[in-house]
Amino acid sequence: MWDNEQNRMKELHVILKEASRAYYAGDEEIMSNFEYDKLYDELVALEEKTGIVLSGSPTVEVGYEAVDFLPKEKHASPMLSLSKTKSREELADWLGDKEGLLSWKLDGLTIVLTYENGELLKAVTRGNGEVGEIVTPNAKMFLNLPLKLSYKGSLILRGEAVIGYDDFRKINEQITDPAQQYKNPRNLCSGSVRQLNNEITKQRKVRFFAFSLVQAEGVDFHNSRQEQMAFLQSQGFETVNNILVNKANIQDAIAWYEREIETYDIPSDGLVLTYEDIAYGISLGRTAKFPRNAIAFKWQDEQAVTTLKYIEWSPSRTGLINPVAVFEPVELEGTTVSRASVHNVSVMRSLKLGIGDQITVYKANMIIPQIAENLTCSDTVEIPEKCPVCGEKTEIFEQNEAKTLMCINPECPVKQVKAFTLFVSRDAMNFDGLSEMTIEKFTEKGIIKEYADFFHFPDHKDTIVNMEGFGETSYNNLVESAEKARHTTLARVLCGLGIAGVGVANAKIIARHFDDDMNLLRNASLEEISEIEGVGEVIGKSITEYFANPRRCAELDRLLGELEIQKTVLGEDATALAGKTFVITGSLNHFKDRRALKEKIEEKGGKVAGSVSSKTECLINNDFASNSSKNKTAKELGIAILSEEDFLAKYGIDADF
Repeated sequence: MWDNEQNRMKELHVILKEASRAYYAGDEEIMSNFEYDKLYDELVALEEKTGIVLSGSPTVEVGYEAVDFLPKEKHASPMLSLSKTKSREELADWLGDKEGLLSWKLDGLTIVLTYENGELLKAVTRGNGEVGEIVTPNAKMFLNLPLKLSYKGSLILRGEAVIGYDDFRKINEQITDPAQQYKNPRNLCSGSVRQLNNEITKQRKVRFFAFSLVQAEGVDFHNSRQEQMAFLQSQGFETVNNILVNKANIQDAIAWYEREIETYDIPSDGLVLTYEDIAYGISLGRTAKFPRNAIAFKWQDEQAVTTLKYIEWSPSRTGLINPVAVFEPVELEGTTVSRASVHNVSVMRSLKLGIGDQITVYKANMIIPQIAENLTCSDTVEIPEKCPVCGEKTEIFEQNEAKTLMCINPECPVKQVKAFTLFVSRDAMNFDGLSEMTIEKFTEKGIIKEYADFFHFPDHKDTIVNMEGFGETSYNNLVESAEKARHTTLARVLCGLGIAGVGVANAKIIARHFDDDMNLLRNASLEEISEIEGVGEVIGKSITEYFANPRRCAELDRLLGELEIQKTVLGEDATALAGKTFVITGSLNHFKDRRALKEKIEEKGGKVAGSVSSKTECLINNDFASNSSKNKTAKELGIAILSEEDFLAKYGIDADF
């Protein structure tokens, strides 16, 4: 029995750590919050029963180590997790006769902000609680963050970076491929805050809500947490909503939050209760993992038992076929639900699903329908051997220990829509106002069957004008966009064909090598293409195989008949950077973003790579002292690290602004 219990604890260590790694470092979820909490509580119970806490237990470690593509910094004081309860009575008992502040527990990415002399000096993520990542340039892009304060002393505060449900839905609506959509606002926010390009952070509409003041030199808060929050509000910060509670009104306050969460736009997975008396809270100290001055309250998920009707297999644009459970409708958190994603084949098998099984379902954080448990476990669901769209063979692929079902037919209509979407994208043929959803409608009606059809819209005028959401104006804009796209470059055409490995940069290099002549490229040997600087044999093989396919060549000929491919006009310094490879990292001062500087380098014959190697000419980084992996590699290899200004001066390049 003793060995069995210890073995189970070790097993839980592995499961929980992998879930934490995926959640905190990988911006993905491999299990629901419900499943994680259930396993975590099991581990706590086993540790209490045995009196043993094994080395590296998730109950005494905090989070997971920070990823290493951003500079790291150790926190002045550890950022601990909170002990938690799902019992309202336990929450009230914890408070006792004291007063406390009850506030939202937001579900985003925790950030520590430091201000000096009224200006934002530093923003650091929680990381693993001991060491976080420096994301200062990105924090400056938060929609509601004050960059200058009236208070000029040294200020340190903590808060949550979040993306609201409304903005989350709008972002996902722009991604019509279900496989590419974000699972929840928390994952989207985490990835947005930890971007290397702060322009992306700004586009994602990240907001910041302060929940704790760590330090404010020279300010007397009269021993009151509530006064600290009021002070932060006076400095322009949005703070988490908080209510001063005692044993008489705490249940009413919880009930208020419970009603509010039904329409609250900011993701929240519970509440936080903190002692109002600052000195008292500090005097309580901390455990190895938890501070004793605060506790988290997590909602008791409302569950319902229902019957699984069938599994719907939903194909995506990439060939991934996602299982979706369809069950008898049930009421949860005030709404009717009848569907829940099962994520992949591995999850479906772990649930042992079968048609007619009795399952319990819930809404994760009162929002997202999930299957909690299968009470029957008949495990009779069959995995389809044919794609539900094209009827061709499917295969199961395994990646990162997760099995997924894929359609392997390259001609599947779902994949075709994806190929057409790439063809009209900004870096390729650059059609205006032609979304993937519109392309899907056009393929369904037979308007678009191949690339050349994008220039035959006048043949289908009546059909297009009478489609829902279209009209004369939309049709005219579409035709005008196609006429503009006719006048293009070989690099754009190559980028739009979707040849494996041929992206924007390689397309430009290849087009330049063959003097913008498609016939020269089509007749080139594998050896000639492979020898082009930066191309290599793998990409060369992709290109020659593409042109060796008669069907593709016939389709390409019809496309070329619609186009006017222009020669790239090279300036006198078009080869000034020929043969040189550069790497760009960090924020820029003289260019809109790294893409703009990359294009400038490519205009002059150079190449921009994603990582530093012995072939790198120099690393462009305004932060020479950064501990980023690129800086470290450059120093180890003896590669020059130049600031933006030094780079421009050395290579005679003009700034954009």
